[in-house]
Amino acid sequence: MADPKGFLKTTERELPARRPVAIRLMDWKEVYEQGDSAVLKRQAGRCMDCGVPFCHQGCPLGNLIPEWNDLVWRDEGRAAIERLHATNNFPEFTGRLCPAPCESSCVLGINQPAVTIKQVEVSIIDQAFAKGWVQPQPPGRLTGKTVAVVGSGPAGLAAAQQLTRAGHTVAVFERDDRIGGLLRYGIPDFKMEKKHLELRLAQMTAEGTRFRANVNIGVDIAWDDLRARYDAVVVATGALVPRDLPIPGRDLPGVHFAMEFLVQQNKIGAGGSIEALITAEGKHVVVLGGGDTGADCIGTAHRQLAASVTNLAIGKQPGTTRPESQPWPISPTLFEVSSAHEEGGTRQYLASTVEFLSNEFGEVRAIRIAETEYLDGRRVPKAGSEREIPADLVLLAMGFTGPEQGDLNHQLKVPFDGRGNVERDGNYQTSQEGVFVAGDAGRGQSLIVWAIAEGRAAAAAVDEFLEGQTQLPSPVKPTDRSFAL
Repeated sequence: MADPKGFLKTTERELPARRPVAIRLMDWKEVYEQGDSAVLKRQAGRCMDCGVPFCHQGCPLGNLIPEWNDLVWRDEGRAAIERLHATNNFPEFTGRLCPAPCESSCVLGINQPAVTIKQVEVSIIDQAFAKGWVQPQPPGRLTGKTVAVVGSGPAGLAAAQQLTRAGHTVAVFERDDRIGGLLRYGIPDFKMEKKHLELRLAQMTAEGTRFRANVNIGVDIAWDDLRARYDAVVVATGALVPRDLPIPGRDLPGVHFAMEFLVQQNKIGAGGSIEALITAEGKHVVVLGGGDTGADCIGTAHRQLAASVTNLAIGKQPGTTRPESQPWPISPTLFEVSSAHEEGGTRQYLASTVEFLSNEFGEVRAIRIAETEYLDGRRVPKAGSEREIPADLVLLAMGFTGPEQGDLNHQLKVPFDGRGNVERDGNYQTSQEGVFVAGDAGRGQSLIVWAIAEGRAAAAAVDEFLEGQTQLPSPVKPTDRSFAL
């Protein structure tokens, strides 16, 4: 274990400071300052010698958290990254983007603030890259089998790396102009600078994974042709169909899905140019949806110098403490203040959007909202509570409903389940032999840690399909929904 008395000597969480708001709004760099190694060691030392480490239960990857906490406390960074990489292909992503359900399950969290697991994790991998400890791991032999992975988000990349290391020849297809999926164009740089993605892609390229950007499967190559060319196919296209809001005025210019807005900014940040740019500069921006995507829109709008930013959520404001209905070790729903919320704007709960209103030019100028009331378990606008708020730009960040079905359904004839996801069996395989599905395309919109876990598990299923057996780890089953008790 780590320091036997660490949790007694240090009873509070200590995290790196965020850069001052006035400074970070002037650039797109990550918001956190460099952490203090002494503080990090002290926090790792708070990890207890739990009889049952429930942080394992909270993490879909089954990360060996107590082990690498102990190694960090002992200043054994190289051993720590080996233990971390044993279960997680991309800790530089999860350490920045995962909401850390492991911390909600921390045994110390019963009566103290949980160990800063996520911060320890990202420090391990950042040190490993800085010191050159992350090296390519090419396979010792090639199997002669080929695998196509469609989609280069975290699920696709995890599956590709595992299968490449198992000796298969893997090609990753991405319809965008650069590899990375939503890691590339969906996540703002202030949450994760793309240099971290580039470092990992360089490692994967050196290991033998082949990347094919600007190839839209279903258009440039038919799905059935792809299946005929490769011994196996992994569908990791994500759940990219956004949830819409079909109310009067929805078609007005100035009302956009969140990802339209975020993707454009990320492409500009990558040095690209955009025609018909959606910009928040000088505008009253309203973001509908209180989740992570909404927060990404808020932070982006601030950096684009919006005149004002308002965040509307249809439901009640969560509490600041764990509710009785979500006892430890369940991951609770809590009111959170992200770095984007800290930067300004207003947040309103119990706000139902009723109508988008236009100006004399036919563009959106305001939103009519009403107070949300609960009737028979439904959330409905309360009659007589309507009011208007100004809105020159409206961003719909209300989640996603599932993967795009068109070409996948018509060409490959794979069925979809009642939730709109690609149907699969207990080994991630669809009704088409040799076609597997991993990540959000199969489970619906979820966390990055689930995507990586499913990518690893699907890779094990593919390897067993091709070779008759596998030594690759399979951390989760397609039927797993949550690790909470």
